[in-house]
Amino acid sequence: MTDFPILSLTTFLPSIGALLILVLKWLARPEDAAIIDRNSRWVALWFTLGTFVASVFVLSWYDPSEPGFQLIEDAPWMGEIGYRMGVDGISILFVLLTTFLMPLCILASWRSVTERLTEYLAAFLVLETLMIGVFCARDLVLFYFFFEAGLIPMFIIIGVWGGANRVYAAYKFFLYTLAGSLLMLVAIVAMYLQAGTTDITVLLDFGFPPGMQTWLWLAFFASFAVKMPMWPVHTWLPDAHVQAPTAGSVILAGVLLKMGGYGFLRFSLPMFPQASDLFAPLVFALSVIAVIYTSLVAFRQTDIKKLIAYSSVAHMGLVTIGIFAANEVGMQGAIFQMLSHGVISGALFLIVGVIYDRMHTREIAFYGGLVHRMPMYAAVFLLFTMGNVGLPGTSGFIGEILSMAGAYLVSPWIAFGAAFGVILSAVYMLTLYRRVVYGELTNPRLADIADLTRREIVVFIPLVIATLLMGVAPSIVTDITEASVVDLADHVSRALAPEAESIELPVTP
Repeated sequence: MTDFPILSLTTFLPSIGALLILVLKWLARPEDAAIIDRNSRWVALWFTLGTFVASVFVLSWYDPSEPGFQLIEDAPWMGEIGYRMGVDGISILFVLLTTFLMPLCILASWRSVTERLTEYLAAFLVLETLMIGVFCARDLVLFYFFFEAGLIPMFIIIGVWGGANRVYAAYKFFLYTLAGSLLMLVAIVAMYLQAGTTDITVLLDFGFPPGMQTWLWLAFFASFAVKMPMWPVHTWLPDAHVQAPTAGSVILAGVLLKMGGYGFLRFSLPMFPQASDLFAPLVFALSVIAVIYTSLVAFRQTDIKKLIAYSSVAHMGLVTIGIFAANEVGMQGAIFQMLSHGVISGALFLIVGVIYDRMHTREIAFYGGLVHRMPMYAAVFLLFTMGNVGLPGTSGFIGEILSMAGAYLVSPWIAFGAAFGVILSAVYMLTLYRRVVYGELTNPRLADIADLTRREIVVFIPLVIATLLMGVAPSIVTDITEASVVDLADHVSRALAPEAESIELPVTP
């Protein structure tokens, strides 16, 4: 069964669903619009669920004891540039995260989106194909194609179905990310001319000259730093989150931001280890600033969505700290933190979407005392608030503690800066929860606000289970990633070993 092209099926199945939805609308009569919308919802849901099932098969066929790429697919494409697919311990769980979140996004949009619904659903399904392709691509040009093409459906989602300033936010998102990625394209061309191939498995073992590594690292960093985003190129993210529809924010925070961290792990560390070591102090400085500064900015926000957006920048700072610690503990923590953040931040944006659909405002001052009318909502909100803070027993704790432990092995001061940011995250998240949920119900417009519906409960149950399961049994993640992470850490250590051996050690008498 391993010869079956399961990765291609998983990648392109959503696009088949998108094509079916568009064909159904094209064949329909104008008076059948309501029927087409209803059928489109079900088609999108079943295709995303089918994609999730396919990704579960991918996971079941994957051997976590082997560090290299598995479930390999190769086909000719453009000369030396091939259609090469494969997954390893670093990428496979991001495929599962993508397919896990997408059906929940379709359910979350079930009633909230009514205008141009078929195009909306098709955009999400195409976006799912492109996101999965990023994590499955085993060719550098194929990776770049998926990486850049993902901008298009998200640009459309924000620009068409977003808020009042959606066009500005969409263009800002597109231009920021495109500008950084163009430098990566130049670097890809240089790598091809140097190595004669775009096969990632070959490039991982190709020794680029140290001087060339510096420029290649900077070009890739320009793209991945914007994508995460790192401070100070993070300013597009709050605008994009505030203007995006709820499901768009879930995918933006849950998956698209993780492509930057994945890029650092897939390309920057293994292909340019000397440059990564050279620029690690810069990354640590930017990351600590991001963790502390954006936490302080989040505390002063009046819009719930913007607060959670700044929270994402802070948590991604912990991720880059763990990655460039370049040790097993730190990289395990970074991967775990990205997966945990994908679940928890996605859930928090859905939490905001629940009350926004009812009251059509995200202003913190508008709310207060929701526990009196929405007890189930308050309980779910509390769980994900605690997860975002990093409470033991939730997935947020595991990712944060491992990232900080990896940073401590490099420098206690870096770990201290990260820990201080975690304290600040408790300040702004608990303040948000207190102002929205607790207190007296003073706003008369909230008197009849309804608690979670059955559909909303169905959306949150998988997220609750994932948050708690990863928190109490982290080995379900670390056992899958361990072999690949250990191999990557050893690869970086071997690459830096000649430099370490060249240093004359003092002779002890």
